[in-house]
Amino acid sequence: MRLAASSIQLPDVWSSDDFAVQEAVVATGHPRLDAQLPGGGWPVGSLVEILQSQPAQHAWQLLLPALSQASRQQVGPTVLVGAPYQPFGPALQGQGLPAERLLWVKAEKGAARLWATEQALRCADVVAVLAWLPQARSPELRRLHLAAHQHGKLLFVFRGLQSRQEASPARLRLQVVGTLDMQVEVFKRQGPPLQEPISLPAHPARLAALLAARKRRTVPAPPTPIRSHGLDRTLTLAG
Repeated sequence: MRLAASSIQLPDVWSSDDFAVQEAVVATGHPRLDAQLPGGGWPVGSLVEILQSQPAQHAWQLLLPALSQASRQQVGPTVLVGAPYQPFGPALQGQGLPAERLLWVKAEKGAARLWATEQALRCADVVAVLAWLPQARSPELRRLHLAAHQHGKLLFVFRGLQSRQEASPARLRLQVVGTLDMQVEVFKRQGPPLQEPISLPAHPARLAALLAARKRRTVPAPPTPIRSHGLDRTLTLAG
């Protein structure tokens, strides 16, 4: 006898049909990325997994536009669990995310980070959760995915590039690399994976314009002459 999936309700088990309804999304702030994501933005109530070669690489550049928008629409904190560096409040505030709306949870052990992440997802006032969970296993990620779904939260989990080959319950998985630009590879989404990475600016447009203007105004300093003690001559060091 075959039972329909809808006839069994288990609290910690879900199937692909459980999230067939249209999801709410928050625009990423990157139009080229929005065009490739189901619904046109970051899904609310679903785990988004971001793989990086370095723990903090491009995290804020990628997520800050959406977090700023979400914070304007809802009063509450954005929770950072296990962030590798303390965020620089004035820079984030300059891009629309007030420093007083950030809650940084310092936790070294993986179990403590998982616990803090789940508790934050269950808090009614929390707007979004960013968690660095390099050692998390698939069942643990599934539990967080369910908590995000049940409480309607934005959830971003950061892991290393080596996690790409591991099973994950995330419906959206991205790999972000690059230095001058962000190369965003969407290798798991509803529908086929992207064939080519999406190139996005590593700095917001406003900051990029300021940096470019500053570079144009900068006059190179003249080379510093150094007197050689061994030979009575002047050496010029190339910049």
